[in-house]
Amino acid sequence: MNKTPVWKSIALSLTSDIAEGRYNTGDRLPTEAQLAAQHGVNRHTVRRALSDMAEQGLVRPRRGSGVFVASRPTDYPIGKRVRYHKSISASGKMPGKTILSLTTRAADETEAEALQLTPGDTVHVYDGLSLADGQPIGLFQSVFPADRLPDILTALQDTRSVTKALQCCGVADYTRVSTRLTARAATATQGLHLQLSQGAPVLFSTGINADLNGVPVEYGRTVFAGERVTLTLNND
Repeated sequence: MNKTPVWKSIALSLTSDIAEGRYNTGDRLPTEAQLAAQHGVNRHTVRRALSDMAEQGLVRPRRGSGVFVASRPTDYPIGKRVRYHKSISASGKMPGKTILSLTTRAADETEAEALQLTPGDTVHVYDGLSLADGQPIGLFQSVFPADRLPDILTALQDTRSVTKALQCCGVADYTRVSTRLTARAATATQGLHLQLSQGAPVLFSTGINADLNGVPVEYGRTVFAGERVTLTLNND
């Protein structure tokens, strides 16, 4: 099993401090010398950690002044009634979506089970990027039953909102039935989309949304950029 590099551990520790409010946007972080002494490493190791955080958009170095917090990780609640645009707006950031592809194909076994279909049944698939202030925070795939929602891809193209698209297709409301979270390392493709290095920490989420009668209408998979998002469990 590969050990986490020391510089990555320092970056994760500082990111956690920012997420928990120990440092706010605009605050100056301790100096390289102070951080090196705190973690028992040399300044080169600290510099590598700060460089990685700068690449994530979390900190910004100022020549002769130090390293300052540029932004906090985006708070994203996981609960029964999560709505992406509403949640990101509530965190003080501008939500956005980029469509990567809209396709129709046969459901695999996992998708069929989640949507209460038969493997091979037709599904509509929405692949895209979730953005906060223009920065990618999640690479997602949403899968919908084609027979139940024949026009969902057109509605998604027009609205770029799952909630609005479902409403256009007659699903007035829906809730989250289940969520599963797993820590992973980013693949090369995921890193390319999320502007991360291969092997960077990501959170892989799978979830099922159902209409108010309990019938599944969406099966979703999302890879969240681990250092840019703080997932919180919500009992709503």
